[in-house]
Amino acid sequence: MEALKPTFGRILWVDDEVDLLRPHLMLLQSAGYSVDATMNGQDALELLSTRSYDLVLLDEQMPGLRGIEVLERVRSGSPRLPVVMVTKSEEDSTMHEAIGRRADDYIVKPTSPRQVLSVVTRILAGPALQHEQIARDFSRRFGELREMLASASSWTDWASLYSELVDWDLKLEGAGETGFGDILRSLMLDLSRGFCDLVAEQYGDWVHEDGESGPTLSVDILSRFFQPILSEDPSGVFVVMDCMQLGQWRAIMPILSEYFEIEEELYASILPTATPFARNALFGAVFPDELAEMRPEWWERGDQIGFNSFEDELFKGVIHKLAGAKLPTHYEKIFTAAQGKAMLNRLGGYLSSPSATALVFGFVDMLTHGRAESRLIWEMARDTSALRSLTVTWFERSPALAALKLAAQRGVRVLLTTDHGSVHCHRPATIYAKRDATANLRYKFGEDLRVDNPDAAFLTGDADELRLPPGSMNQRYALCREDYFFVYPTKLREYQNRYRDNFLHGGVSPDEMVLPVALLTPR
Repeated sequence: MEALKPTFGRILWVDDEVDLLRPHLMLLQSAGYSVDATMNGQDALELLSTRSYDLVLLDEQMPGLRGIEVLERVRSGSPRLPVVMVTKSEEDSTMHEAIGRRADDYIVKPTSPRQVLSVVTRILAGPALQHEQIARDFSRRFGELREMLASASSWTDWASLYSELVDWDLKLEGAGETGFGDILRSLMLDLSRGFCDLVAEQYGDWVHEDGESGPTLSVDILSRFFQPILSEDPSGVFVVMDCMQLGQWRAIMPILSEYFEIEEELYASILPTATPFARNALFGAVFPDELAEMRPEWWERGDQIGFNSFEDELFKGVIHKLAGAKLPTHYEKIFTAAQGKAMLNRLGGYLSSPSATALVFGFVDMLTHGRAESRLIWEMARDTSALRSLTVTWFERSPALAALKLAAQRGVRVLLTTDHGSVHCHRPATIYAKRDATANLRYKFGEDLRVDNPDAAFLTGDADELRLPPGSMNQRYALCREDYFFVYPTKLREYQNRYRDNFLHGGVSPDEMVLPVALLTPR
């Protein structure tokens, strides 16, 4: 007995000239599709009420119910059923009406059997074919990635590798390919280890070389990327998304591509990758030791600079150096919906005359911290993928997107970046410290610090290596590497249970340090 040919989808073709479509039907059937044909809209609706279909090919001009009327009824009953309109009319109004009523595609007669097969294959088999191709591409690329990891020796090497692995993570997730998860995680772990070795070896050189051979750093962003905007245009907007990983940025980037041409580069956050240091470096264009010398009253307890209370002053000072003292500056920090609404009410005025505007959005940081305090958020953001998804959901309805769309409408260019990322922490590292040590889980400053596992931390007694103000003679600095977090021996079990599997920042990892800076030019 001859084996039955597999069916790749059931199609309903509705056309009053169906007898003339025999070649089309035969080609679809030979390609593995099951096709039912009917000559009018009423019969089509009855078939749809009793049978399940994967796609409808719908003639627009038929006796009785017009195709557009059938489409409207199909959409009310089966909103996700793909429908392709087939019509003799080439008028734009017909096409616009079909698209407006959510037709998935539009074919103008006369059409060849191959053209119809191409449209059907794209809609029904396209996603599966694309997913299979992504899996094959990653399999072929895997060996090359392994070789690149083995030979990487510079910031550019490691940052480029991290960027590619982030993209593979997004592609494989989008394709529903879970079989490569362990392989990708293994590559990421090896990359993180090598990257942290590089930072421990070269960071001191990076912060003393004025960008000559190391990466672009937090302190370089305004002068390198924002000054050119202000030198060419009367206005510019500087947007900082607090605590955003590269992967989160890449997930929201497609939303912005509708409104902007996007040019992206990668830069390195300064250490510690925590808001009081990294964001002050962004807005002040100076390292912590320089800022402490300039404004000693902002240095509190020797470990945190002003808790970011003076970013507006820092931004104003840098912009006046870069673009002249006559250019007005505006600064807004947005954490709540009410603050977002108030900002949007003012933003139009800011953009109506020459100015430099800075907007800081804190939702992603709040989400990351809130995960540790709320079981609900914990369940919703269980891993990096879920955290990205929540970020996209927020961004689509956020004052951040509304502000960016307004800038695009006004023709104002935007520089968008983040101050640091976060890393999903799984491994505790026991640290011994005196009472004077800072409380942060990813970095510690204090006298006579000691870590049980030296591989878990970047340790130094030289404040100048981190461009921090000098401390006491016995002051030491410990920053967690990779996905470690610090625990005290006296509270070992409590800290392990509470902070394991959290997203944290302040230490050394590509998730925290390799960051996007994007120039957004309105379309």
